Amino acid sequence: MEALRSAGPANVPTITGEQFAALEEELGKGPSAHGFEDERWTLARVQTVIRRRLRVSLSVATVWRLLKRHGWSWQAPARRALERDEHAVELWKKEVWPRVKGSRRPTGVGSSSRTKPASR
Repeated sequence: MEALRSAGPANVPTITGEQFAALEEELGKGPSAHGFEDERWTLARVQTVIRRRLRVSLSVATVWRLLKRHGWSWQAPARRALERDEHAVELWKKEVWPRVKGSRRPTGVGSSSRTKPASR
């Protein structure tokens, strides 16, 4: 019966609360403080900071779950680029995209087999 007893939850946090507080402090310094060329945090960059500062190796998926559990979310730009020309975008969607997109189905005689050519 002892062998059948639960060992606890499978997803025990791999980083303690104190470690996460230290991670938040490091993330607050910004990516450039950690040697990255621009001011964007990616999961891979956060993973690198965790490995360097906390000496813990986590997968990118685990980093995402860890950040999400602590209230962090992915960020998207708040507005569109100033250079964006809405009229040109709509024109492209109406005139160019239908020509580029094309049809998904072949127009000729085909076969359901990828290895045998169509028989006639």
